[in-house]
This record gives sequence, structure tokens and C-alpha cells, in this order.
Amino acid sequence: MPELPEVEALKDFLGGRLVGRELVRVLPVAISVLKTYDPPLTALEGRTVTAVARHGKFLDIDAGGLHLVTHLARAGWLQWKDRLPDGPPKPGKGPLALRVALETGEGFDLTEAGTTKKLAVYVVHDPGDVPGIARLGPDPLADTFDEGAFAALLDGERRQIKGALRDQKLIAGVGNAYSDEVLHAARMSPFKLAATLTPDDVHTLYEALRTTLTEAVERSRGVAAGRLKAEKKSGLRVHGRTGEPCPVCGDTIREVSFSDSSLQYCPTCQTGGKPLADRRMSRLLK
Repeated sequence: MPELPEVEALKDFLGGRLVGRELVRVLPVAISVLKTYDPPLTALEGRTVTAVARHGKFLDIDAGGLHLVTHLARAGWLQWKDRLPDGPPKPGKGPLALRVALETGEGFDLTEAGTTKKLAVYVVHDPGDVPGIARLGPDPLADTFDEGAFAALLDGERRQIKGALRDQKLIAGVGNAYSDEVLHAARMSPFKLAATLTPDDVHTLYEALRTTLTEAVERSRGVAAGRLKAEKKSGLRVHGRTGEPCPVCGDTIREVSFSDSSLQYCPTCQTGGKPLADRRMSRLLK
């Protein structure tokens, strides 16, 4: 799933290609991606893009006060085309969900792989009208998000810290991958209860959060949309690297599996050398 650093890079990428350009066609291919119907997609046609913004993991294309907002979900992506194919796209079983065409013949496709369709597109007068944006917590890279603000968010939080970091209502933009990376950088167990964090723990976690995300944004800056997935994967130290050596200590990176996701961690760096319980894997071994 694209997270804050990749969506930030897509925002910059699109900003350099869309601002000042006219939208001539916005063509839905998979109707299921549309989550709003008034204003219609056709209301965007003929408008000039004035800005591109990011809200958490949401992309926001501002076309003269009318906003095309999208959330790429787990398997969605944006593919830029220097020249779009002639003729309208044909609905079918392929990954294409939406096509946006400029007056120059350039444009982009929104695609979604797999059978679980979660990609979402909204057309609104105000991004705050999108329920997911209205519920977002603060952006962890905002100038106002200092250590005090972070500590206040965690005060009274009784969940495991992994789940807290992923909660978009608590902190916007961090998902499964970067929560693993942040916790590895902080040398902290993903199962540690947020309520047990000491002031020193909060300081360490805050520094790891800001540093990890800032470095990921810098790695992604200027990378073309088509190469962002590979760039993300190459920069991850533990997430998605089960069985590989930890780049810090050399221990084997381990995994805990859930019904629809998994987390990765280093036992030596994060859990005092002890493997975390993986109930799903234990059941499979019985």
C-alpha cells in the first residue's frame, strides 16, 4: 500500500505535470471506485488544475475549487502516460479503474490489481467532505507536530504501539510498512503497549518516526511514478524481508502473520532476542 512518502512523491510528481493544465476527460472504467456522484466526474472537464495536495494517504487534485480526491488503498496505483491511447478505454476485468486526460494528450490511469477492490475516487468541493480525510489525525511531518503533540496523542492510549501508529485517526499517513520501519529504528517491540511508554521511549519513538519518514520522502523525491514501488522496497530495512539478516545486527528478521497482513521485526534489536508469538503460524504447524 502506498503510504505517506510515496503519496508525497506522487503529489510532487503530479504537481509538476498537472498544474496549469486543462482536464479534458475524466473517464471511469470501474464504476465501483466512485464514492461520490454529485458533482459528477464530468464537472471536472474543462477545468484547469491549480494545485495538487496530500492528506495522509489521500491525493487531492484541485481543479479550480473542485477536487478530484483518490485513495489508492492496498493494490491501487497511478500510471502516468506521456501519450494516452486513442479512443475511450473499454470496461472489463483488467486493472484499469479511471483515466484522466489532459489537453496535451498526456494523462494518467488509476489501476488496481487483485480481486479485492478498495481504490476510492471522490469529486468534492472541499477535501474535508471526504469521510476518510475528515477523520485524519495530524500529519507526522507537519511543522506543528512536535514531540509534545506526539506525547499528547499517546497519552492514555492502551493499544499495542504497532496498531496505534497505523491508526489514521491518530496519525495520518503511516501504514503497515513504515510502522515496522519506525519501530525497528526505535528498537521497540511492535507488541509494546503504548500505555507503558516512558518519556524516554516517547522521545526515541518520535525521533524514529520523523527521521524514518523524512528519509523515505527524500529517497522518493524526484522519482518517476513508475519507479516509486521499487524505490520504496529498496529502502525498507525489515518490512517484507522475513528470513533476511537485519542490516543493523545480522539477526534473522522474523514475521508475525495476521488474517490480512503481517509484520516484520528483528528479535535482537526489538524484543530482547525473543521471538514474538505468531498464533497463525503456530496453528499451521500443529
